[in-house]
Amino acid sequence: MKTYEEIVETYRKRQNATVVDTLSTCLTYADEVAVETGLLEETGLLTDLTSAVGGALPFVIIAATEGTKVILGRKPGKTGLKDGAYRMAKTGAALGVGAAVVATAGVLPAIPVTMGVRALFDRFKLKSLTNRRVESRIDRLRELNKQLRREEPMPEQAVVEPVAELLPDGAVQAYIA
Repeated sequence: MKTYEEIVETYRKRQNATVVDTLSTCLTYADEVAVETGLLEETGLLTDLTSAVGGALPFVIIAATEGTKVILGRKPGKTGLKDGAYRMAKTGAALGVGAAVVATAGVLPAIPVTMGVRALFDRFKLKSLTNRRVESRIDRLRELNKQLRREEPMPEQAVVEPVAELLPDGAVQAYIA
């Protein structure tokens, strides 16, 4: 069973992925800013290429980082797949909300909205994992309580009959059984 410190350290390590995901998401919006400000012309091949790469970049980075962790043995394959899927879902939802904000208010307001969506996902996951850990510990305590109640009471100590007696004059009298 992991100690509290090990659990906290595990979650701190997982939060490093948030920085990578945030940077890759910001690169996607940097493409939008470049197009809107005229740095990239709307008619060229470069614009099409950067928009295609910019949209897929966060997902490629997530797949690469999770795959690397699995290959290097820092995570089991099942955990890497779950973490990668969660990160991709979080990034996809954030990009979807960000795209809606870009369409209505522009690129600059979309960046904090996107980061807020990501923060809400993290907050929800943290709370749900905390609830799950508390429930599992309560279940363990209940099982321990049941085990303690099921144990047979301690057998009574055997009564030892005396085999000799000390008389007042200092002599020892033995009993013959």
